[in-house]
Amino acid sequence: MPVRSLSSAVLKWPEAAQVRASAERWARELAGREPAVVGAGYFGSYAREDFGVGSDLDLVVVVAESAEPFERRAARWDTTGLPVPADLLVYTRAEWTALVGAHPRGTPLGVVRWVVDRDPR
Repeated sequence: MPVRSLSSAVLKWPEAAQVRASAERWARELAGREPAVVGAGYFGSYAREDFGVGSDLDLVVVVAESAEPFERRAARWDTTGLPVPADLLVYTRAEWTALVGAHPRGTPLGVVRWVVDRDPR
């Protein structure tokens, strides 16, 4: 998380490379523990490379299937170890396929940098 320097009132935000490396490690570890994960990556400002101080990390995970409703799926995976606040969206493969099919110019999330890609589409 962002930290305040003890000798300054300035808030230091983590470097983009650290945020991306943490996101990639998180995604790989998640996929290693969860065989249902068919895709995991990040989107938003870190994927577009227009992040700044205060930018959060937007994560997307695609699972083979899930009986849990969309709004509850992300709660089972901890993102608090990441260096910046994170938002996590978890789709089933069927939901993701339908979303991508409805957006002929790519995904509804814009650019997605897939870290784990076991064919989520």
